[in-house]
Amino acid sequence: MATAPQHVTTLASLNQPVSAWVDEVAKLTQPDTVYWCDGSDAEFQMLERQLVARKELLPLNANTNPGCFLSRSHPSDVARVEHLTFVCTRNKDDAGPNNNWMAPEQAHRQMDELFRGCMKGRTLYVVPYCMGPIDSPFSRCGVEITDSAYVVLNMKIMTRMGRAALERIAHDGAFVRGLHSIGDLNPDRRFIMHFPEELSIKSFGSGYGGNALLGKKCHALRIASWQARTEGWLAEHMLIVGIENPQGEIHYLACAFPSACGKTNLAMLIPPASYKGWKVWTVGDDIAWLHPGKDGRLYAINPESGYFGVVPGTNAKTNRNAYETIRHDTIFTNVALTADNQPWWEGLSDGKPVIDWQGRPYDPANGPAAHPNSRFTVAAKQNPAYSKLADAPGGVPISAIVFGGRRRTLAPLVYQARNWLHGVLVGAGVASETTAAATGAVGVVRRDPMAMKPFAGYNFADYWAHWINVGARLKSPPQLFHVNWFRQDAAGKFLWPGYGENLRVLRWIIDRCTGRAKARDTAIGYMPGAGDLHLDGLDLAPGALDELLAVSPALWRTELAGIGAYMDEFGARLPKALQAELEDAQKRVAGA
Repeated sequence: MATAPQHVTTLASLNQPVSAWVDEVAKLTQPDTVYWCDGSDAEFQMLERQLVARKELLPLNANTNPGCFLSRSHPSDVARVEHLTFVCTRNKDDAGPNNNWMAPEQAHRQMDELFRGCMKGRTLYVVPYCMGPIDSPFSRCGVEITDSAYVVLNMKIMTRMGRAALERIAHDGAFVRGLHSIGDLNPDRRFIMHFPEELSIKSFGSGYGGNALLGKKCHALRIASWQARTEGWLAEHMLIVGIENPQGEIHYLACAFPSACGKTNLAMLIPPASYKGWKVWTVGDDIAWLHPGKDGRLYAINPESGYFGVVPGTNAKTNRNAYETIRHDTIFTNVALTADNQPWWEGLSDGKPVIDWQGRPYDPANGPAAHPNSRFTVAAKQNPAYSKLADAPGGVPISAIVFGGRRRTLAPLVYQARNWLHGVLVGAGVASETTAAATGAVGVVRRDPMAMKPFAGYNFADYWAHWINVGARLKSPPQLFHVNWFRQDAAGKFLWPGYGENLRVLRWIIDRCTGRAKARDTAIGYMPGAGDLHLDGLDLAPGALDELLAVSPALWRTELAGIGAYMDEFGARLPKALQAELEDAQKRVAGA
């Protein structure tokens, strides 16, 4: 094995448990070199140069996109592989029917055989990282071992990575262990195993984002949700956004939407022209860790320091902040190229693709120029709406939790839960049409409770019980809501303009939290009347608002029956309080 640079020896000496684990993994995987990452800018630039030299990163047009690069993943390796993702608990019921399960002993044996000798001829990178601000008591640390320099670059952007994280691990005395190898990219040898009782992850055979960046979904949601239940907090698939009114009052919302349902757009929302004096601050675009505070409120941190966003549809009109954020110093994955080497994706009005996401001459017969799940990785601080409180150790207080999904019918534009328990039922019943962010058919409606279907690291029944318990501990819990930006008319046209205009709905939500807005009591919860939303300057089609706020008892009877059938899958572990809340909801709809 090659001799390590001097700084490597220094870093390894900082933490003996990490060093011992690295030695153990190196014996199994047999790399040519072990490299301990220090997280410095110089290291980042060195790895960029190496990947460019190997043609694994392509520099983009330095005039239009300075500091930007393109990476292409294997055509079979372009999205999360939920069917190959397992939660490995000693007791199968602890993983629940919402997860694929494998016994830990079998999973370790299977993965270790895949890892045996897999890094021959490669470098083993040791990536210590912190999820959340380094000095926050809410943050948790991990170490990812990987043979992918692309992963190292992304982890540098997405986490607080390097020496400071290793020092905190030494102080905390605990860390999540994540072992990753791109392997041979054979889909038949691609697995992601989570061992929540051991706080460890093993991922083999994929170089794609969430499958390979183990600090993201694997740690920050699947493992962290287990940690959160043990420690009394919530790890959630939620954006965190601050809404500031002209009087300078800021309210923070945590919003849970399935992937590709507008999280990034909402997190970086730009107020419409009619909302002069309003400002929107981005704390996080994807994940929130929510902790009960001493004052009885719920406080949130964003464990990430960057964005790994879906890029198709992003442009100066739909999301100017996101568009400006990714104009420089961004890693693009699986986008197309123009003739002058600019990144291109569907939704851009300028430029024409000449090379598709697979590196072929663009031919519409081959499908979209950019993959529908093509991505950008960029530092959060590049966002013009970046909130400095994203680095606040104590997080931000949450006024409202908002659930949502992509539903063409049924769900109205917005409604409010009656109380925390009803809100848990609303979240547990979330359903959305599937998108390209996950493998499988697109456009199928599936249950996605709290937008955590692919990410909860344990049995949903226990997860809902934990939500109920956390709410019971809060003297001033957030109000809970549900939104649907995607309702369509009979012709398939969206009834609501979305994007910046969503602030009109968020304003009603905030005003409900402060007691400034009226609502009407309906069979499904509290809803605005036609005059309760501030719609000045908005040109809705005739009858659109009535349809957006319509509640069909017949459709909701079917919906609640479907929620009940889904919950029945969890058997006796389903919280009795949640079952009773469902029955009450069914009675209200039946009597409507």
